[in-house]
Amino acid sequence: MPQAPDYRLIATRIGESIKKSTVLNEIRRTARAIFHFQKESFPNDAITSSRSKEVYDWIMTLAKQCMDPDIRNSLLIKFCKELVPEERYPEVEKILKNSGIMASKESYSVPTEFTQRNLHSEIHRHCKTLYLDGHYFHAVFEACKVYNKSVKTKAEETKDGHALMLSVWGPDGVLKVTPCKTETDKNVQNGIKFLSAGLMQAVRNPTAHEPAVEWPISKEDCLNILSFMSFLFKTLDDAVYDRESHETSI
Repeated sequence: MPQAPDYRLIATRIGESIKKSTVLNEIRRTARAIFHFQKESFPNDAITSSRSKEVYDWIMTLAKQCMDPDIRNSLLIKFCKELVPEERYPEVEKILKNSGIMASKESYSVPTEFTQRNLHSEIHRHCKTLYLDGHYFHAVFEACKVYNKSVKTKAEETKDGHALMLSVWGPDGVLKVTPCKTETDKNVQNGIKFLSAGLMQAVRNPTAHEPAVEWPISKEDCLNILSFMSFLFKTLDDAVYDRESHETSI
């Protein structure tokens, strides 16, 4: 069995390699665009550069995520590719290959449309194989089912589908992405409510009830729907459970 990559060593070496060729804000912007999770802090007294530490913490946090190893490797490669200037490609590529993140004959790129879309990890987990096999209808259906279940779990709600989304999102719902004090706050909350409810009605319901051959979904439509759902999944990740709203609704 292949030995698991030593992410501590990988994170340290990559951080040291690129610390002089980028700035702290760029590291943060890139990481937030690629990774759909919050960064954790990992003590390491050997690192003295704030830029190296930022890279180190993001890579170590990635290592903790529950996901397919191939997806984790692809995300790490993309993170490095976005940050590393061309003249440092060989150095970072060597680190990734020596650690087993990249195959020895693999090029320093992330070629597939699926990976390039920077889709949420849950979509990678449940839909990647279906998409790569050309099962676009079923990839979309799986993503909808996972989103529906994830919302139910976080909201601690028994409702389903369209009714679920109308109930838990919005200014009076239990899932909050804004303080819901200003008109803009409330507009955003209502927007997420209607986007989520619309997804259930326009996409989840047809894929649940119509045969795939009578309700075809093209490759392009599949990617566009999954990208839209990545936004909803990221919003759900950021949402806070509002216990006061829950108790009020009882």
